[in-house]
Amino acid sequence: MFAARGIAVSLSVFVIVYGIVSLAVSLCWRAGQRHSRPYPVRRIADLLFAMRMFPLVTAAVITAAFTVPSFLLLEPRAIDEPLGYVPLVLGIGGALLGILGIANAGIALRSASRQISRWTSAAQPAESCGAVPVIRISPVSAITLPAMTAAGILRPRVLLSGAAESLLTANELQTALNHEVAHVRRRDNLKRLLLRLVAFPGMKNLEGAWLEATEMAADDAAVSNACEALDLAEALIKLSRLTPLEPSAVLTAALIHSPASVMNARIERLIAWSDERLVSLPRFSPRYGLGAALATLALFAMTYSQLLAGVHTATEWLVR
Repeated sequence: MFAARGIAVSLSVFVIVYGIVSLAVSLCWRAGQRHSRPYPVRRIADLLFAMRMFPLVTAAVITAAFTVPSFLLLEPRAIDEPLGYVPLVLGIGGALLGILGIANAGIALRSASRQISRWTSAAQPAESCGAVPVIRISPVSAITLPAMTAAGILRPRVLLSGAAESLLTANELQTALNHEVAHVRRRDNLKRLLLRLVAFPGMKNLEGAWLEATEMAADDAAVSNACEALDLAEALIKLSRLTPLEPSAVLTAALIHSPASVMNARIERLIAWSDERLVSLPRFSPRYGLGAALATLALFAMTYSQLLAGVHTATEWLVR
């Protein structure tokens, strides 16, 4: 009974914190995006992803660092208290939330794996783009494949259709490949998988903004001057006229898969390329982050026992 009560209380706290923080993020993420506009788009993409994962990380840390220790250390084991309906319902909700998240990610991973296997069943290797292998799709399979896409999480590679290879010039093809390699280096497919784990109502607009920012960040990483920007813009225009017979897999980063409005915005940004985008903002010294982390740990170390007592009091109220 003690273990069951502890699991129910921990899951209840996780659900409450996760729901409250998720609601706050869904209501406030636009403000954070507005304040980050002066920064490079890659930082905006990182900020949006961090905001999307923040509820899960916060709920997990509070549950693991405070709820579980407070229950194990301060809850009497000899008292056989009945488990109330509130922690029972919330605990079941927390378990279902985890199961649904894992199932959602598993389904997406299985679907992507099957689709990529079908695309690459008769593939041939092409020239690698740095450390990322490029796979040329056979003409028979290419008609059902997005023109160019970064696929895979543990073994990422770029899939190149014959139509894209024949339609683009050498410079256009290279900038397009650089775009897909940027997705690989930023581990965007892994981030897509993580988003499947943390599904929550009201987050669709935030995830859409992140997807748009990742595409623009990959565009910026693919070019280094105005000529290359125009080459990539021309590649986007040409390949947007190719309509695949089936949509891109959910855990791949296709070059052409965005809505028309996003595609137009990407092309306009590339045409209006400025070398100022290549100027890196001053980086903060790691010593500042380390100092802040040590100060936070010291503060928690001094007040940890009081925090555990407060958390235990709150969970006692929850159980009753």
